[in-house]
Amino acid sequence: MLARVRLGGAVAAAFLSGLVFASATDLTRFGWAQQQGAGKVPAQEVKPLADVGGAFEAIAEHVTPAVVSIQTERTARTRRGVQQRRPGLEDLFRQFEVPDRDPQPQEASGSGFIVSKDGYILTNNHVVADADRVTVTLIDKRSFAARVIGRDPDTDVALIKIDGSNLPTVNLGNDEVTRVGQWVLAIGNPLGLDFTVTAGIISAKGRGSESLGRLLGSQYAITDFIQTDAAINPGNSGGPLVNIRGEVIGINSAIASQTGYYAGYGFAIPITLAKTVMEDLVAFGKVKRAVLGVGIRDVTAEQAQAAGLKEIRGVLVQSFSSDDSPAKSAGVQLGDVIVAVDGHQVDRVSALQRLVRSHKPGELVTLDLMRFGEKKTARVKLIEAPTQETTVADASDSAPSRGNLAPAARSYDKLGITVAPVPADLATRARLTAAASQGLLVTDVAAPGPAYRKLFERQDIILQVLSPGPRRDVRSVADLERTLSSLRTGDVVTLLLYSFDSRGDGQTRVETLRVGG
Repeated sequence: MLARVRLGGAVAAAFLSGLVFASATDLTRFGWAQQQGAGKVPAQEVKPLADVGGAFEAIAEHVTPAVVSIQTERTARTRRGVQQRRPGLEDLFRQFEVPDRDPQPQEASGSGFIVSKDGYILTNNHVVADADRVTVTLIDKRSFAARVIGRDPDTDVALIKIDGSNLPTVNLGNDEVTRVGQWVLAIGNPLGLDFTVTAGIISAKGRGSESLGRLLGSQYAITDFIQTDAAINPGNSGGPLVNIRGEVIGINSAIASQTGYYAGYGFAIPITLAKTVMEDLVAFGKVKRAVLGVGIRDVTAEQAQAAGLKEIRGVLVQSFSSDDSPAKSAGVQLGDVIVAVDGHQVDRVSALQRLVRSHKPGELVTLDLMRFGEKKTARVKLIEAPTQETTVADASDSAPSRGNLAPAARSYDKLGITVAPVPADLATRARLTAAASQGLLVTDVAAPGPAYRKLFERQDIILQVLSPGPRRDVRSVADLERTLSSLRTGDVVTLLLYSFDSRGDGQTRVETLRVGG
């Protein structure tokens, strides 16, 4: 042991002697870091980064004064205009709710930004929906009572106003000319941290899947979000998404998260859409939105094949808003794929919505359609979208009994489904339409199989075979069997379905399935 200690002391002494010798001969110097300054990166090489940093600083200084913190109070009650959404998609409204049995008001906070010197402020609808009191605080600590000028659940945009003059304002840009990969800043009040600035890029545009659509609560909801990786959290809701020129290009509205906090992706409402909503709210007190009167979805590979398209693009017409829908009156049929509007290509739902919303109710648009291999054209006179409010289903609502299945059930391995006539007691309890009562109920879906995650057992009723033609009603197992008997592996079949929920509310939709072996 003593020998080891002596050996260690000798090594240490030798090391220190070496340092002293090197220092004496100027081979090295004592200090916190050797050769200070030798590793410094030349200024010209970091100038681009310095320029970007300077731009961020200038944007933050210019825009932040026009960003506001919004606090709301409301009496405990079920919020209207909000639908249950897919887990993982959360709005950015910071809520501090108390149990319904507590008579104290519920408090929450969000963000907004001033768009006029006299105090008009853009924010999210869900920030001020059902609020009894709205208070706005500026970065200089001034607080104002705000009144709601108008709000639009279908776009999640709201306009509020405070009484003021010569207030700081933002510049509104044009999101249509932005590109994926461009720098953006998000400004708001996340998690109670007022006037926070974060940076990122535009991750995607035209984000409009059905999952995102469920953030809003209407069949007329517009889903055309800008996706960004700039960090945003609860409390950012209603704040601005700003481009590198300091122009607002979106209103931060939602995040993709399994925890309710930032996990990499956020979504903003395009400012061109928000500006249209704002102008209508000021002029009319409501939004006058032009619609075709159709239920739509993005085209799948199977549906593109059925339509005769060489590319997987376009928008599938799967339902009509009413029997007198303008699109239906113009000759559009269920199962048609809209590929262009007034000569402008349509590749997805968000593109169609963007083109239609550029028109006013009463104007005419020309639709280019593909109808199971045939090119069609329809001239549609747009109508104003009706005002709709939806409510969250009460957990105490009892689901209609699915009834006892009829003995005539039949399985089809080609599609991976089992079907049966609709039981009479189900038709009554679910308040099914006459057409739905005469269709075939999907009673089982095989996993895996062609219908897996496309058709849903005891929720979907097959009404018609749309393709291969001719179109024909399905009112018995034999009707469906005649169609399927002629199909081979790899062929596609397009079905018109009636889908109903736990309360018996239903609507038609179109699904195309690829026949399995």
